[in-house]
Amino acid sequence: MDVQEQQKILCVGLVCLDIINVVDKYPEEDTDSRCLSQRWQRGGNASNSCTVLSLLGASCAFMGSLSAGPVADFILEDFQKFHIDVSLVSEHTQCVLPASVVISSINTGSRTILHMNRNLPDVTAEDFSKVNFRQYKWIHWEGRNAEEQVKMIQQVVMYNSTLPRQQRITISVEIEKTREMLYQLFAHGDVVFVSKDVARHFGYESAEAALRGFYSRVKAGAVLVCAWAEKGADALGPDGVIIHSDAFPPEALVDTLGAGDTFNAAVIYTLSNGGSLQDALTFGCRVAGRKCGFHGYDGISRDFTEDWTKS
Repeated sequence: MDVQEQQKILCVGLVCLDIINVVDKYPEEDTDSRCLSQRWQRGGNASNSCTVLSLLGASCAFMGSLSAGPVADFILEDFQKFHIDVSLVSEHTQCVLPASVVISSINTGSRTILHMNRNLPDVTAEDFSKVNFRQYKWIHWEGRNAEEQVKMIQQVVMYNSTLPRQQRITISVEIEKTREMLYQLFAHGDVVFVSKDVARHFGYESAEAALRGFYSRVKAGAVLVCAWAEKGADALGPDGVIIHSDAFPPEALVDTLGAGDTFNAAVIYTLSNGGSLQDALTFGCRVAGRKCGFHGYDGISRDFTEDWTKS
């Protein structure tokens, strides 16, 4: 195995506790109803993407902030269960771990999220300066504290400038939330994931329209990707050709929580292994569709990857 194959994929962003309440149908306000089930799950975009990358067979690491205490212990144990490297996690003992209460409706497959993040700081460019870049072939940022994240990316660009092209770290960013400060990240990714929510915020009514509209914001040579739920996903690279994949919906829509994080991970997994953009987009839609057919992530496996690549 060569050094390139041994290198990890690093995801930088949020880890939180998801308290997931599965219900028959979304409750009316000011009513008392029973859940079908309730579970704790490790959540957060970057954290979820690590889970999927690991299940697909990639070696990966998570970088983010964590508090101390029993909830943080649950989170760390879960990272360990999925063989995710957490050596870059920053611990803040006096802070409260972010948590999301999720209402997952069996009736529609929707997920409604109430998120609490009181005082846990995001990782900084100073924290990031401790990263040993030689260990990584790809670094992905979930858009959060964007000004600090741009400084982190600049450290990678500086490192890359000393290396031949085939040894450079690929940089990807996700712009999911409609926050003005996040839009500066468009210009800094080799691969840029922009959400349907951001696209619609700018008045775009399709993935193709969003890609055409946003592409002038990305750097030369970058790939821009936009997933559009049940309509699949589109991507646009420097050749100006829109690539599309249809969605692959499950037989029954069960749980859409983390579907976007799953899609991103599957795209990164394929591209990081030398796959084409079309293959990456199609695989992303297949894995995300499969994930929507069950609760959590345990139905995603390396076997699924091998079966798909043989087909």
